[in-house]
Amino acid sequence: MASKRIVAIGGSDAGISAALRARELDPEGEVTVVVADAYPNFSICGIPYYVSGEVDHWSNLAHRTLDDLKATGMQVRTNTLATGIDVTGKRVMVRDADGWIGELPYDALIVGTGAVSSRPPIEGLTGPDALGPQDGVHLLHNMGDTFGVMQSIAARHPKSAVVIGAGYIGLEMAEALTTRGLQVTQIEALPEVLPTVDPELGALVHAELEAHGVEVITGTQVSAITRDPAGDALHVQASGPDGQPISRSADLVLVVVGVRPDTTLAATAGARLGVKGAIDVDEYMRTSLPDVYAAGDCAVTHHRLLGKTWLPLGTTAHKQGRIAGENTLGGSRWFAGSLGTQVVKVFDLVAARTGLRDHEAADAGRGWAPATTASHPDDHKAYYPGATPISIRITGDTESGLLLGAQLVGRRGAEIAKRVDTYATALFHGMPVDSLSELDLSYTPPLGSPWDAVQIAAQAWMNEHHLDVQRRMLGVF
Repeated sequence: MASKRIVAIGGSDAGISAALRARELDPEGEVTVVVADAYPNFSICGIPYYVSGEVDHWSNLAHRTLDDLKATGMQVRTNTLATGIDVTGKRVMVRDADGWIGELPYDALIVGTGAVSSRPPIEGLTGPDALGPQDGVHLLHNMGDTFGVMQSIAARHPKSAVVIGAGYIGLEMAEALTTRGLQVTQIEALPEVLPTVDPELGALVHAELEAHGVEVITGTQVSAITRDPAGDALHVQASGPDGQPISRSADLVLVVVGVRPDTTLAATAGARLGVKGAIDVDEYMRTSLPDVYAAGDCAVTHHRLLGKTWLPLGTTAHKQGRIAGENTLGGSRWFAGSLGTQVVKVFDLVAARTGLRDHEAADAGRGWAPATTASHPDDHKAYYPGATPISIRITGDTESGLLLGAQLVGRRGAEIAKRVDTYATALFHGMPVDSLSELDLSYTPPLGSPWDAVQIAAQAWMNEHHLDVQRRMLGVF
């Protein structure tokens, strides 16, 4: 097979993973990555830990250095913006930081343009006079944003901050700024923080934030951010759950209310868009355009339980990029699908989820009759010192007994990430809830129990929703 010219647009997880896979399979091929900034292959997920000071230098966030990437034989064009795609002529138009305009021919193209921060319709964030980093008001999604935050901290010496949004990044940034010594107020529009888990578990995260000095305000919609004309103080105005006005002043404001897929380049070239405006791709990461693939946060996600959705996750971007890179060379590998497995550390607490929550399963249109059971097994045998309860919520189909999802919250030492991965593996293979008890899991008293916490929670679900079925099968009911 003759070597192909592969171009990947985007220097984050998907684009780099695609380029690396193409180079692995075809060491003689010509692989070029177009990177809009100077930071290819940086861990965006690690930004809060650089802000907190736990990662001591920004360069440590690089999965691989630029030299490492170039050593594979790929070309990496940093500070270069892809401005257009000529699908018929198979060319990508580019412009570098010096204004040079050129074209990159390709045999196959991978679009990995990722996502951009959502900018909510808050007065002071939009319009020609919008507040920005120079005023101490920041959105946060890439390394440029990160440097803006760090420059504000260095120049303004803030003592207080307001974080608008209490999703994963918002929670991590509330912790990071608290770790730096700032007094943090966190404002969330929804009724509870971490809305990707049930409110009963979000409440545990809420309490953890408050235990570490964070003021948490939920059910509150921010309407305006203003700057004191007589000084640097910022003022955040909002409306509480009952419409009562709420106002907070701070030296720094961080707006982290989610992201949206960055699809302008592909859409302008004629690519079909799908869920949430993301680029529509099939399981092979092919777009509607010939020889054009897409992967990562800009593309739709194939979910094993829901079908097509949009779920921007770093783990998914790495997998999709690798598949796209292989398929540009004529491969036929397909993306096996996501389950939305996620985990976040908030101070000394860890929250995780995989699969579907009760209402998500009910709305999926798959004919399920979902139900959720809560349990609180210890992370290890209670007689060994330090045992702590894990709050686990199992969701299953009451008709078939199929496992549909799991959510966990526990202390940092309770191996929450390991345990959610057990549920994710069971979900991947379509296991019923009852089969979790058959898994041969490890046990020693300091680390677990003969029935692990994941199994105890599964048994609690079975006892609540399938006990009558089991009795009938045994002929005792």
